[in-house]
Amino acid sequence: IAPDSKASAESVYNAALALGIANQLTNILRDVGEDSRRGRIYLPLDELAQAGLTEEDIFRGKVTDKWRRFMKGQIQRARLFFDEAEKGVMHLDSASRWPVLASLWLYRQILDAIEANDY
Repeated sequence: IAPDSKASAESVYNAALALGIANQLTNILRDVGEDSRRGRIYLPLDELAQAGLTEEDIFRGKVTDKWRRFMKGQIQRARLFFDEAEKGVMHLDSASRWPVLASLWLYRQILDAIEANDY
């Protein structure tokens, strides 16, 4: 934590946790196709069901309106975690701040690429 920061260690720690969650969610969303080709699904099955999607829908890999709505919600969740993480990054010591911030920005752009690729 930067010496001049007024943030608590707990708030910076929580921001770090948020960054870890955001990155992991992004990894899961980025790799849906690859994972499904290997017979794996890391998406929350209960949320898939709530969206009217099944495991078979994932394995088929067809982009539908249901899939787009589901992915928009998942991407929104990841972005909220990135936003929370970014608040804490600004309180890191300058030697740590820029590499962490750069990784946050780059990983956040993966979500943009998923959207641009029609999910």
